[in-house]
Amino acid sequence: MAPRANWKGFLRLSLVTCPVALYPATSESEKISFNQLNRATGHRIKYLKVDADTGDEVANEDIVKGYELDKGQYIEVTKEELEELALESTRTIEIDEFVDKSEIDPRYLIRPYYLTPDGKIGHDAFAVIRETIREMDKVAIGRVVLTNREHIIALEPMDKGLVGTLLRYPYEVRNEQEYFDEIQNVKVTKDMLDLARHIVNQKTGTFAPEKFEDHYETALVDLINQKRAGKTIRPKERPKGENVVDLMEALRQSVGRDAAPAKTAKPVKKPRKVSAGQKEMLMPIAGKKQAKEAAAKKPATGQRRKSA
Repeated sequence: MAPRANWKGFLRLSLVTCPVALYPATSESEKISFNQLNRATGHRIKYLKVDADTGDEVANEDIVKGYELDKGQYIEVTKEELEELALESTRTIEIDEFVDKSEIDPRYLIRPYYLTPDGKIGHDAFAVIRETIREMDKVAIGRVVLTNREHIIALEPMDKGLVGTLLRYPYEVRNEQEYFDEIQNVKVTKDMLDLARHIVNQKTGTFAPEKFEDHYETALVDLINQKRAGKTIRPKERPKGENVVDLMEALRQSVGRDAAPAKTAKPVKKPRKVSAGQKEMLMPIAGKKQAKEAAAKKPATGQRRKSA
């Protein structure tokens, strides 16, 4: 089942309008997450919203937004006042212009969303807008309000739908010169570039996201499995970084190493032997989602219910 839409409204290109829904295209819910606990009791930590001066807990309905003018001086802004701003983009994504994708600086990209027709009507108008963008090989730029803020959104065709990527405003992107000014101007020799290009050619491939493994997530699951199994956790030796003394020699060695024959396939590791009790404790290495599915499929154990 698809997740609930983050936003529903209309997509408009001049006089062509259709109802659409915006869905998150990414999720981090499958990652291992932790709760904060009281070391002494093992109980979860609970955060309360309290008055900074009195220390009294404040109910949600009594909390308002405030903009700090000076230290301790605020202008209160109510929810109703914010809603009164009523930008058109609150309910409509108006396509303002079309640009080449290459013109969008990657620093401006925030996060992607899927855009689909909402309901049974409007599919024809949606298809016209989608195929026009596809045919022109452009990116459509519009505006949308999410979480009470207006965002710039870039729309591109993907299969039968559209992908909308939220963009940052210029004031949100830091000036690179603040960081790059102190980088030394180094002259790179042709020999070094030739060796470096050779390394790049040897490592050139195609982008396939499925081949990337989240090593940290895998290590987290392994750590939890070991602790659930009652094993002693021993610190691993950290890799040591070394300064390159002779850059040319390092490049030559890299070329030689990467030119070595392809590595043979790694032998399949034998599963670790675990006791019956440990088998019940260990989580699947694939992560939280698979763990939940496995638990749902697991047959119930224990005493059978006696019939009357």
